[in-house]
Amino acid sequence: MSTRIQYTTMIVNNMEKTLEFYRKAFGFEIDSEFNPQPETRIVIIKDKEGRMLELIQNAKFETGLYSIGMDVDDLEETARDLESKGYEITGPMVPTLVGRMTFTKDPNGVNIALIEHNMEYALKQE
Repeated sequence: MSTRIQYTTMIVNNMEKTLEFYRKAFGFEIDSEFNPQPETRIVIIKDKEGRMLELIQNAKFETGLYSIGMDVDDLEETARDLESKGYEITGPMVPTLVGRMTFTKDPNGVNIALIEHNMEYALKQE
């Protein structure tokens, strides 16, 4: 099983102040932005080496660390391996823009997004 941390997701209560902080303090630049629902704003920022931080502003979620995204080579194999070690897969395998994903949780309750990059499974963009 091969995994690599790809990004971290944080829930923020003030997107503009958060963006200003990460840009000025650490040199992050905006990579992309999404508004999947009227009350939700998602901004992906990257550092100079391409590491990503996903920022989500939505009043329904508590501010703080939401998840750590890990790239995996084979989602089904990774899920089987985790389950064989006694860890629970907490969601269905669903298509994403880059492939498909599911979740598990660490002992602290932090969501771990397991992401397989595979265009065969990717959502079709119109």
